[in-house]
Amino acid sequence: MKSFQITKSSVTVGGADLFLIAGPCVIESEAHAMKMAEAIAAEAQRQKMPYIFKASYDKANRTSLSSFRGPGLEEGAKILQKIREKVGVPVLTDVHDAHDCARAAESVDVLQIPAFLCRQTDLLAAAAKTGRVVNVKKGQFVAPADMKHAVNKVREAGNDKVSLTERGSSFGYNNLVVDMRGLAIMREFAPVVFDATHSVQLPSSSNGASGGQPEFIPVLSRAAVAAGVDGVFMEVHDNPKEAKSDGANALDLKNLRRTLEELLAVRSAVSRV
Repeated sequence: MKSFQITKSSVTVGGADLFLIAGPCVIESEAHAMKMAEAIAAEAQRQKMPYIFKASYDKANRTSLSSFRGPGLEEGAKILQKIREKVGVPVLTDVHDAHDCARAAESVDVLQIPAFLCRQTDLLAAAAKTGRVVNVKKGQFVAPADMKHAVNKVREAGNDKVSLTERGSSFGYNNLVVDMRGLAIMREFAPVVFDATHSVQLPSSSNGASGGQPEFIPVLSRAAVAAGVDGVFMEVHDNPKEAKSDGANALDLKNLRRTLEELLAVRSAVSRV
């Protein structure tokens, strides 16, 4: 596993410190995204935890055609750049199309490949060629060991700054499970992040939308930290019931402090073993 630092930031991926990726699923408005970035950054700073803000400018894989997708590439990129500059933290966003990568990379530090697209060669190569960090989510249909092929595509395109994120595997219909062995398997060839909120999602289980079991976010994230992950990913919202995307599996902002305290306590305990 190769560690690396996010350019112009204090965040090291695969280093000694557990880092946090967090924010709302999608940019709902500039004001809301900025509010969430500032609130989460303040809590991360309080916990002395390296932090990357996350929000998507376009959710191209929504269950329904009528679902809210976000402001789009151009407006979304401008909002993300403002957050990056004002809040002073690295920023991550999803890219669904190879043609979006260059523009998105002008405004963010990390390009994230969605789980459904983790095998898309052109998208992986385009993200890699921007020189930004590439975070690839493991597909719900992919064995952990097979994610080395996605990593190799990024590296062979000229970019060694690649990490993997576990978000659960399909278990029957409308359900996901996490095999903790996969975290160790993937960590053999790249730093690994655990997606604590999508792992409790119940895909397409709620009449054209996804459901979730957010009460299990602390349980699974503690287990993942104990298993040795490098970072934790959480979609965090100040009012999950009113969120425009993935509110059913989001962590309520009011629960963030306690959750991070628990994760850092587990990390500290494991590091002493």
